[in-house]
Amino acid sequence: MVGFAAAPCPLVWGTNSVTEAFGKLRGSKPRGRHPHKALSSAFVRSAPPGRHADGNGLYLYVQPSGARSWIQRLAVRGRRRELGLGGATLVSLAEARKQALANRKLARAGGDPLAAKRRARGMPTFADAALRVLEQKRPGWRSARHPHTWLSSLERHVFPRIGARPVCEVTSADVLEILAPIWHTKPQTARNVRQRVGTVLEWAIAMELRTDNPCARILPVLGPQHDIVQHMRALPHRDVAAAIDTVQRSTTTPIVKLAFEFLVLTAVRWGEVRGAAWTEIDTTDRVWTIPAVRMKMRRDHRVPLCERAMAVLDAARTLGGNRLVFSARDDKPLDDKRLRRLLRQLRIPAVPHGFRSSFRDWAAEETDHPREVIETALAHVVRNRVEAAYARSDLFARRRRLMDDWAAYLDGGRATGRDRWVTSAQPQPLHPR
Repeated sequence: MVGFAAAPCPLVWGTNSVTEAFGKLRGSKPRGRHPHKALSSAFVRSAPPGRHADGNGLYLYVQPSGARSWIQRLAVRGRRRELGLGGATLVSLAEARKQALANRKLARAGGDPLAAKRRARGMPTFADAALRVLEQKRPGWRSARHPHTWLSSLERHVFPRIGARPVCEVTSADVLEILAPIWHTKPQTARNVRQRVGTVLEWAIAMELRTDNPCARILPVLGPQHDIVQHMRALPHRDVAAAIDTVQRSTTTPIVKLAFEFLVLTAVRWGEVRGAAWTEIDTTDRVWTIPAVRMKMRRDHRVPLCERAMAVLDAARTLGGNRLVFSARDDKPLDDKRLRRLLRQLRIPAVPHGFRSSFRDWAAEETDHPREVIETALAHVVRNRVEAAYARSDLFARRRRLMDDWAAYLDGGRATGRDRWVTSAQPQPLHPR
């Protein structure tokens, strides 16, 4: 606590001037009734050195040099605290009283005015907050590309407007101006942006940087979306064998040809094929066990391997790759977009994920295998919690018969539809692996 000057102090409250002056010299709280707006603007300009009370814990502090500032005493959560409210030359008496009253109300409600000031000084911008959220969520995302996609959508649609603004000052009007231009023209992108902006603002709420999330209030204003659901492109199951044959006769590298056929034979996702490791393959029992960390539903998935799939693995082993089954240079995974580009170049109207749909249609239309067996082969989980609690078997033996039937179906149609998608113009060779 700063000491007080020995100069006489003007009487500010109370009736016992000697006791009051002695109390001011000691720096203790004077006795008597608390003042209320005891100071005047004229006194603020001419007050002698010392502390002069105004009310609500507000004091004018005049230093021996003549410098004048406002200080407020408060009990914050049971502890005595002092807050600086600024110099008297910049903050008028009326402004100091207004701030002192607001601080006292906040402290009485259990808040901490000092914490609010610290937050204001260290308030991150929306862009800074988004980067913190990204780093916090990154370890939990399965896809290595998702953090880039997550951030790029904010950089494209959000940061130009509110990236430099403190996260506590983002309003519903800001979010509306961001989303309105794309809400109906790019529905899925708009939903993603809204979700990601909302995630950043929820983080700010959790960090006590703000108290509300504007994203929760704007849907009635934006209105319903009428976007048309477009599924991933997939071939009819009767054309899948011809697609395998077309890829096999293309000019792409042998490892990509093998990876594509293995993808179709096992009906798994392209990312799971790209990351397939030799340690996951049991050649004796003909089982590929994909660990939960690489599965979409975070559950281990056993894939029964047919004879043709085993032949693909034997061929892949001769091409190198000490760790990965289907590897590019230096035992690295194949490019995520490599197969998609190949299918487009060969004019095969499908994407890698679409062959799972082809398998699903074949199993439903051409076989009598139970639905539960087919869904388990696709690594789909039972949505009903009660049913899932009892259905714990992975139906492996029955799935092996299903996958053998699928391989036989493909083998019978390999020569059908040859050159179906390859036009007279031969495809250009892709980059070597």
